[in-house]
Amino acid sequence: MAHKLKIASTSLAGCFGCHMSLLDCDEKIIELLQQVELSRSPLCDIKQVADCDIGIIEGAVANSENVEVIRQFRAQCKTLVVLGACALNGGIPALRNQYSLAECLQESYIDGMGLENQLIPQDEDLPEILDQVYPVQQLVKVDYALPGCPPRADMIWQCLSALVAGQQPELSSELIRYD
Repeated sequence: MAHKLKIASTSLAGCFGCHMSLLDCDEKIIELLQQVELSRSPLCDIKQVADCDIGIIEGAVANSENVEVIRQFRAQCKTLVVLGACALNGGIPALRNQYSLAECLQESYIDGMGLENQLIPQDEDLPEILDQVYPVQQLVKVDYALPGCPPRADMIWQCLSALVAGQQPELSSELIRYD
């Protein structure tokens, strides 16, 4: 039996659209899945990342748990690929960076429309919210970044299939879009 590459993936602060775009590879994803083993993925509910060949991260870094996850991915994954605008530049989650964290929490839990007598959650089991939202590459080294909101399925496919084949991904300008 041939050696299967291990792939880990995670979704941080964002909408999960990049993983959905990966599923838009349609039946080609079955071909890819036959060649790999999932080490961690929200698609299969594995929560720990072990040594793996390719790590895939979507979403921005918004809390202490996100920081821990991306550091684990960088330490455990030989190649790190980030997908989408949130991972690349903070995307929609980073819109809160124009306000202080205190202002965001006040609006979200106290002053927001339809809220009465609410409290800002204070529980030791909740990850600490960072003062601002960060793109992944601002906190760890990234090997490949695929732009878009979400990235096109054919761009994700081309990158992952090249990496699984042991090749450098070559993404044409037709595949890379920032929309």
